[in-house]
Amino acid sequence: MFTAVRPRLMDYVLEMPRKSGIVYPKDAAHLLSWADIAPGHRVLESGVGSGALTLALLRAVGERGQVVGYEERADFIKLALSNVHAFTGAQAGNLLLRERDIYAGLVDSDIDRVVLDLAEPWQVLPHLPGALRSGGWVAAYTPSIIQASQFVEAARATQQYVQVETHEVLIRGWHIDGLAVRPEQQMVGHTGFVSVARLICAAPERGSQVQPA
Repeated sequence: MFTAVRPRLMDYVLEMPRKSGIVYPKDAAHLLSWADIAPGHRVLESGVGSGALTLALLRAVGERGQVVGYEERADFIKLALSNVHAFTGAQAGNLLLRERDIYAGLVDSDIDRVVLDLAEPWQVLPHLPGALRSGGWVAAYTPSIIQASQFVEAARATQQYVQVETHEVLIRGWHIDGLAVRPEQQMVGHTGFVSVARLICAAPERGSQVQPA
């Protein structure tokens, strides 16, 4: 006997066509919470890849929000659009993808949140003041703790970011069958690190206290 059901978003992204690594659902869910991404937000994503995180962001911002993606590779843009349209069943009117290197700078402003899935996310930090709203969050997804450390230290060095944090999310399932209750023998361990930081208006004077917006 078989039951046919529509896949959850997490089911879809784990099986959809892809040419690169993806932000796994457990990390995407954590990122959405810690970067405080909500309906109506305008989110800039860079490192769109196959579109897994893009789908999560589109769901989070809703129809009133917008996701703007910067991606250098045209083939990734084509694949991401295909995956988004296949899951949603329609064109995503609140998605704008630009074929652009974010390290060269931003052409968009009035951004509420920035999400980076890049090898060197700290290179983007100098471009954010003036484009990311004061009090807005930037999140970086990195596979290596060395990358996470460089991002965190770069954010702190500017003295323009507060609430700088790095997390790793692990998932352990449980086998529950009558009296047989135990952790699953296999678990989803390390996939990546999520680092977040909150932009403030300007670098504080030495000895001063800055309250985040």
